[in-house]
Amino acid sequence: MARKAAFKGSMPALVTPFRNGKVDEDAFRALIDWQIAQGSHGLVPVGTTGESPTLSHAEHHRVVEICVAAAKGRVPVIAGAGSNNTGEAVDLAVHAEKAGADGLLIVTPYYNKPNQEGMYQHFKAVNDAVGIPIIIYNIPPRSVVDMSVDTMKRLFELKNIAGVKDATGNVGRISMQRQAMGEDFIQLSGDDVTALSCLAAGAHGCISVVANIAPRLCADLMEEWFKGNAAGALTAQDRLVPLHLGVFTEAGVTGAKYGLSLLGRLGEDVRLPLVPSSEGTKKIIRAAMVHAGLLNS
Repeated sequence: MARKAAFKGSMPALVTPFRNGKVDEDAFRALIDWQIAQGSHGLVPVGTTGESPTLSHAEHHRVVEICVAAAKGRVPVIAGAGSNNTGEAVDLAVHAEKAGADGLLIVTPYYNKPNQEGMYQHFKAVNDAVGIPIIIYNIPPRSVVDMSVDTMKRLFELKNIAGVKDATGNVGRISMQRQAMGEDFIQLSGDDVTALSCLAAGAHGCISVVANIAPRLCADLMEEWFKGNAAGALTAQDRLVPLHLGVFTEAGVTGAKYGLSLLGRLGEDVRLPLVPSSEGTKKIIRAAMVHAGLLNS
């Protein structure tokens, strides 16, 4: 079955670099190579951190294609293909599969406010259109709707529904979902600061914003945990917590791009309605990067 693919560890929700208003393809390829060299266990392009809401369909397709080609099979690629328009989500998913993505990240439909049956039918439509694993992205603070554990259990009976990126902020959901679907249901934290807590409850990894900036440290946390070294994982967590909080002082993507700009990886350019981080937020992020050992001062 398609869903037997293993997605685990630290997987950055990749930012999409821009230059002069266009996707900076060279910077994106370099970012991917650096992420893999630094130990990231997978790559997640064109999620909301990749500014998918402000990419054209052609740009969205291109970013997926670049990511798959640049990864060269070294790590799995889970392509964002979410939409609050089911037909659009299907089209994005079909393209990602044809481009060679290993899996799909599909967000619960935002703004429309579907009920549980509507969410089930939305994901079933994507499931029926593709043959690769699908990770449900459940993020009630942004989507307004919260997919129930019962609905996830129904979806897990379908051939391609493989797991969830849980951004409910409720670590207890990891335990509830593990009880309902079992340990083969892939659970990925969608909230950096709770990732270690989620691992302790049975999660398999994290789709991370902060891993854009601190890929080695985020990967180390996962690897220490998988080795059974909880103390080592906690040491990494203690270094990362100020950065987890600082990056989300404003929009996570603007914080991630500022951090990457300090590392000389790419520019801060974002698309409206986002604007670069304020000076106050930049001071917080810089101090957090010093605390994490990513900058000297």
